[in-house]
Formats: sequence, C-alpha cells, structure tokens
Amino acid sequence: MSLFDQKALLMSIHPFDLLGERMIEQLMTQMDIAYYPKETVLIAPRVRAESLTIIIKGIVNETVEGELQNVYSERDSFDSNALIYGNTQSTFIVAEDLICYELPKEAFLNLLQDVEPFQNYFMQDFITKHQNLKERQHQNELTPFMVSRVDEIYLHTPCFVEATLSIKEALRNMADQKADVILVRDRESTGIVTDTDLREKVLLAGKDTQDHIGEIATFGLVTIQRSDFLFNALLLFTKYGVKRLVVVEDEKIIGILEQLDLLSHFANHTHLIAASIDRSSSIDELQNAQRSLTHLISSLTSKGVKIRYISKLVSELNAKMYRKVFELVVPQELHTKCALIVMGSEGRGEQILRTDQDNALILRDGEDEAVFEPCMMRFNECLLRLGFPKCSGNVMVSNPYWRQSVSGYKRMIFEWVETLNEETLLSLSIFLDAHCVAGDVALLNECSHYLREQFEGRSDVLAHLAKSALAFETPLSLFSGFVLGREGHESELDIKRGGIFAIVHGIRILALENKIECTNTTERIKKLNNIGLFDKRFANELIEAYDTLLGIRLHSMLLQKQNNDEQNYVNPKLLTKPERDLLKDAFKIVNTFKKFLTYHFHLGMVV
Repeated sequence: MSLFDQKALLMSIHPFDLLGERMIEQLMTQMDIAYYPKETVLIAPRVRAESLTIIIKGIVNETVEGELQNVYSERDSFDSNALIYGNTQSTFIVAEDLICYELPKEAFLNLLQDVEPFQNYFMQDFITKHQNLKERQHQNELTPFMVSRVDEIYLHTPCFVEATLSIKEALRNMADQKADVILVRDRESTGIVTDTDLREKVLLAGKDTQDHIGEIATFGLVTIQRSDFLFNALLLFTKYGVKRLVVVEDEKIIGILEQLDLLSHFANHTHLIAASIDRSSSIDELQNAQRSLTHLISSLTSKGVKIRYISKLVSELNAKMYRKVFELVVPQELHTKCALIVMGSEGRGEQILRTDQDNALILRDGEDEAVFEPCMMRFNECLLRLGFPKCSGNVMVSNPYWRQSVSGYKRMIFEWVETLNEETLLSLSIFLDAHCVAGDVALLNECSHYLREQFEGRSDVLAHLAKSALAFETPLSLFSGFVLGREGHESELDIKRGGIFAIVHGIRILALENKIECTNTTERIKKLNNIGLFDKRFANELIEAYDTLLGIRLHSMLLQKQNNDEQNYVNPKLLTKPERDLLKDAFKIVNTFKKFLTYHFHLGMVV
C-alpha cells in the first residue's frame, strides 16, 4: 500500500478524520503495518494490549468467556478501552488472516490528551456518543433544513391594515407595499387575507369592495417562532394544509414564511404528497400518493433525518390519508356524529412503514350503530387497498367491538380495568394511545377522561399494567453480547420485543399514572422529565435509546424489504460496527429503565 493510500485510508476512518493532514502524516511515521495468521490471540485478559489496531484486511472476533461479542472487519479499530484502562475481560482473536495498522499505546494516549475531539470520541458519555455517531453516519448527506432555522430563510413583509378599512383600500395598501398577503388587526386579534380569499370571497361571491376587509379575513393564525427549525415549519404546512406561516418573535409578528420559499430547501416532495391527498377524489388517486410516501421515507432516512422527525411528518400525512378516506366513504351528515380514532404506533405518531391497522369508531350516544356499519366495512377495505395491513387482532372499525357509542366505550373501559386479564390489558394499552383523525374529537376526549378517572388511587392496577413492560427479555447477555432468537431466527434478534416495547409500554403507564394526555412516547418522556419523575440526563438517554432502536429497525426493514411478520427482526451481522455499538448501548438503557419500573411500581411484589 502506498503512502498516499495509507493516508487516504486513515482520513476515511472515524475518528481519525477529525485530525488534520499534518497530524495524520505524523501518525503514519509512528504506525506499523502488521500481519497475523488465523487464530492468533491479539489481546486477552492475560495478553496486554500494546497498540490500537486498525484493520486493513481480515476479520477479528471479540469474545468474553467464549461468548462472541463483536466482529471487527475492514476499517474497524480496537481496543481503546484496554489501552485506556490497562485491562480487559475480552479476548481478541484473528478469525481471518489479518493485515492491520498498529498505533503504539503511547502515541494513542498522547492523542487523547492533545486532541479534544479525538478524546471525546473514545471517552464521551452515552448521549453524546450516540448523537455524534448517528451524525457521522449521515454527515455528508445531511440536508440544509435539518440545521437551518426560520430566521435563515427569506421572510416576506406583510401589509398590516385595520379590520374597518375597506377591501379596496386594503388592496391599494397591499399594492403600494408590494406585499403578498394582508394581515388584518381587529382589537386583540389578527387575521389574514390571501389571494384565495380575494378570489373566493370577493370576486366569486360578488362582495362589494367597499365592505370592511375584516369580513373576509381568516382569524386564528398558524404561527411559528423565528428561532424554530425549518423542518418544524414543514410539519405545520403539512398538518394544516396552508401556504403561509406567520413568523413571530416575542409574540410580535415579524414576517411571512411562504411555502414555495421553504420548498426550495427540500428535495423529497413532501408538499406534493400532501397536496395529492387533499386533491384526491377516489381511492385510486390516493394509491398514487401512498406509493410516494414509501419513497419519501427512504429519502429522508438516507439523508440522516432523525426517526422521530420522520415519524412526525409521516404521521401527519397518514392522518390526512385516514381523513380523506373517511370523507370519501362516510356521508357528510354523519361526520359530526362520530370520531374516527387510530391507536397503537399510529396513535402515538410513531408509525413509519405500514404495520397493522389499529383503528376504531366512537359514536355519539343515541346514534344508530347499524347506520355506520357499511361505511366502516368500506373504510377498512379502502385502507387495505392503500397498503394498511389488516390487524391480526381485529382491532378495526369493521369489528363491532371497536365500533361503539361513548357509553359503550365507558362500559368497556370499566370492564378492562376490573378484569385485567391478558386480553383486556392489551385492549386497554391500545386505547391509551388513541388519537382522533376525523369526526368529533370531543367524543374521544370524554372517553379518555373517563379512562383516566378509573386509575385514581389505583396503584395496584397500574403496577399490573406496568409489569407487562418486563414481559420480554432484553437480548443482551451479561457481557454485553447479543442474545439471538430461535425457531427460524437463529441469527437475528427481535428488536421490538427486546427493546421498543419496554420503553413504549413503560412510558405509557407512567404517563397514565401522572395524567399526561399526549400519546407520543418522546413527548411523554419530556413531560415526565418536566414533572421531576426523571432527571434530564436519563430522559435524554431514554429518548436517544428509543430513537436508536426505531432507526435500526427502520434501516433493517428498508434494506431487507421484510414482510409484516418479519419486520421486527434484525440481524446484527448486517449492521455496521457503530450501529452495533449504538444498539448495545440502547439495550443497556432499556435494562436501566426496567429496573426503574421495578422499583417505582414495586413490581417485585406483584404476582
């Protein structure tokens, strides 16, 4: 290998890429190239580490008491911990003839002392390590909107007028100021008049231009803080279906953010998907939008967008999809007499790729359920056509059990709480994540309020619910190796049972105990932190661990194109070394959280 190739290889390996060219060249004079045949023991409890090894070619296995922990291959390095702490429980043995660089211990320790970013990589805490590793994986592809804020983009200056000014005079002011929109002040309120308002409320409606401009203004502005991220602006555009956001700072309006200006920062065509859903007049047209959604997820993932942001965006688009199907199959006169709710990951705003349907219908008391039955059968059929798989547990609006009045749901909730068998625990857990996507949200609010009332002073019931979070073992051995599955999954682990479920369910029950109404897991963790149940550090660790588990699961699903029954299985050998490290650390946080639940709910005493 030439000196040029050696230098290029080192500069492509993290964290050596943090060093300047001059320092890399200096390191090269201190490093040796070594060869070791298969089965050579490089480091062990009784074989001291003398250098940091960087693999050029070959494979090295790390074991603890004969149990495989890690597999190192080209461009991986080891074992910094043995050099820093002077000992190790691991044995590193060559599994395939090895060619490697060796950086002497003294040179490595000097780097740690002299170069802060290098030290941070090897000695940073869990949260920092996770964030940095994930950022490094995608740094070259990060899109501008992930690091850009609203104040970094062009904001339009609005034309302010009083509500009593005539439409004609307001338009003259708008033209003089070369503004695109009019903001209308009416005492303490501010409304907006757009070109759409002028076309539909003035020209098409034949309204007199001498009438007050306040009569055609839309009040209840959709606003965003000047310091907020552009990605959150995209979420608001998607959620509310508007073309402009009013930008504020310290409650003062400072400008208008146009959707067209924002879209120049994006290459994923999110706005086209949202607009396509809104314009669709049939299920066939919705299918085109649905196909674009999978491409969007792949695009955002490849660009390094955090999973929780992707899930928020996808959830808003899914909600639009549900709402549109509801409008297409349910007669207009029935819309205000019911509430369509989604539950499970969809209700939490955490579903990305399609999993089972989890939906239900709440009817206003006194309404005839039979009137809604054909609509709901049609609704589920349409969702199937759009790629939403049928729920294996039949938690769907086509099932009469999940299509009841407010009083009917209250009776069900009472029975769930009093019975607490496996089936009712599942139903209760699903309903705790309910979110209304169409119809009258007040119907869901009434049921949710009644549900929370049932847990007043019921620590025994909460403990039984919380114990389910411990139902599955975390797939991590005593020495931090992966515990793989069986029965057809010998080389894989179930990431949902092993980690995701414990966080979701444990946080769900803690939120119920503390009367927290939001359904998103990350938001629940933040609110639990705000009331002092967790300290900020542990809350951040939980959020990072959860984000890691969801991210690795999604990456595996996109890579392997798994079907619905297989999508929770991950093969650690297909992950990169940083991903394996992230996964192990995330599982460690899961175990810490399980210990917290055991202590908090006294689960050792629960039968």
